[in-house]
Formats: sequence, structure tokens, C-alpha cells
Amino acid sequence: MAAPTQVKTVTVDDGIEVFYREAFPASAKDASTLPVVLLLHGFPSSSFQYRNLIQRLAVKYRVLAPDFPGYGFTVVPAARKYEYTFASLTKTTIAFLDALKVAKFAVYVFDYGAPTGFRIALERPDAITAIITQNGNAYVEGLGQPFWSGPQKAWADPSPENIKALAYLIEFDTTKWQYVNGAPDPSVIPPETYHLDYYLMTRPGNGDIQVGYLLDYKTNIPLYPQFQEFFRTRRPPTLAVWGKHDQIFVPPGAEAYKRDNPDAIVKLLDAGHFALETSLDEISSDILAFLEKNGI
Repeated sequence: MAAPTQVKTVTVDDGIEVFYREAFPASAKDASTLPVVLLLHGFPSSSFQYRNLIQRLAVKYRVLAPDFPGYGFTVVPAARKYEYTFASLTKTTIAFLDALKVAKFAVYVFDYGAPTGFRIALERPDAITAIITQNGNAYVEGLGQPFWSGPQKAWADPSPENIKALAYLIEFDTTKWQYVNGAPDPSVIPPETYHLDYYLMTRPGNGDIQVGYLLDYKTNIPLYPQFQEFFRTRRPPTLAVWGKHDQIFVPPGAEAYKRDNPDAIVKLLDAGHFALETSLDEISSDILAFLEKNGI
């Protein structure tokens, strides 16, 4: 049985107040001694996307789910002049782990959480005990089209016109689409998910932050081979549970993990991008079995 999920903040990295959710077994006398599962969210969400998964995993593990800067309830002082890039996300997440004295962890990566988690793996390869990737991409074949055609055009030519064309990213319909598209039964997806994400995106200046992250995603592509080298040489236990109807990060990106780590488990689900909203039972059961099998 898991204790109730706690919402907390910790100040890291020159004044950034990281909001995070934490849960662990109710019987635990010292959560700091438990194996850690770190949940890294994606765009346009926050740790809220893990509200249900946290409780499923916390029956055995210390589960931590931070909000990235620019998302959820993490606060970045304006005076900090934070650079909203994936390099910064990596630095801040490492600072978060250091503040909580977390040296080793299994990491669940999704969407933007994937390049962030894999950048951490390059910096601290001994920290990663296992990888669970749910539509968290590390291969060019995983970039779905036509979704990425607009960003790729802006990467090649960051003209004002091409950047302005990315405004669809922060529209309500796009936010809702990411949740319901490809879902076997969209009626089971709570509307507060995409409404919360959209509300938080519409805070002053946040739209520009989101477009900035999308433009900066191009810096992850040259790192894909390094991520793959990590998979190939380190062979971390890997579980890819993937919504096969996702049009943003498509199934070939899941299957590619086996190319570099033949022991990786790849499972395609009848789900879309936000697979946890419709496949929570299956994903949580698979994760617990996977971690136990690997002695975590």
C-alpha cells in the first residue's frame, strides 16, 4: 500500500523552486533508502500526468515526479534569466536530484522527458538503473510526420514566418488533440488534463517559452547517436511501452530500441500519445513486473 502522494517544492539551481510529487510505501520508515523511480513528463504537461501512476508504483518504490521549468507549478524567478533549453532542463533536473540526494534511479521518460533523461544518462551513466520509455524517442525514425514537418522547417530556416507558423503548438485544439488522438476511447480521458495544460501554457510569456523549447528540440537530434551508444554499451534494462497510434513519436521509434539493446522489451499498446490516460493498468503492471525481474 502506498502512502498518499505529497506535493512539495525544493529550491535548486540559483533560485528555481522545483515543484514535485512524491510517494512511497506506507510502511516505509525511511524513504531515502528505497529504490527510486524518476518520472519525467513531456509537453505540454507536468507531473500531473503521473498522478495515477505514482500511486501504482509507490507500493514498492520511492517515486519522484518533478515539473520542468516552464511547466506545471515550478517557479523560475524572472531575475534568474533562465534559458529554456534542453541543456538547461538537464542541468536543473540534475540539481533537483542532487538536492534530494538521489544518486541512482530508474527513469520513466515520455516526450520531452526522453532527451532530458538521456542527457542525464550521458552525464551520469552510473546513475541509471533502468529505463522505461513511454513514447519517449531517441531515433530519427520515431519522429512522426507530418507533425514534425513544421518544426523541421523552422530548424532549417528560423525565419519569423516559420517560427510564427508554430503558433498552433500552444492552441487549445492542439493540446486536446495530443490527449485524445489515437485513444481507443477518448471519453475516458478527463477534460481537466488538457484544460490544465492549456491554462498553464497561457500564462504571460509561457507561449514563447514553449515555442522556444520546440525550436531547441533540434539540439537533441545530433545527440541521438550518443544516446544509442549508451544503450548499446551500457545495456540498461529497458522497457518501451508505446502508444502505437501516437502521431508525434511513432512506433518505429519504439522498435528501434531493440537494435541497440537486443534485451529491450518493446510493447505496442492500443493507445495514443498520452497512453497512461487509457492504459494505466497495463503500463503500471508491466513496469512493476519489469523492475522486479531486474532486481530493482
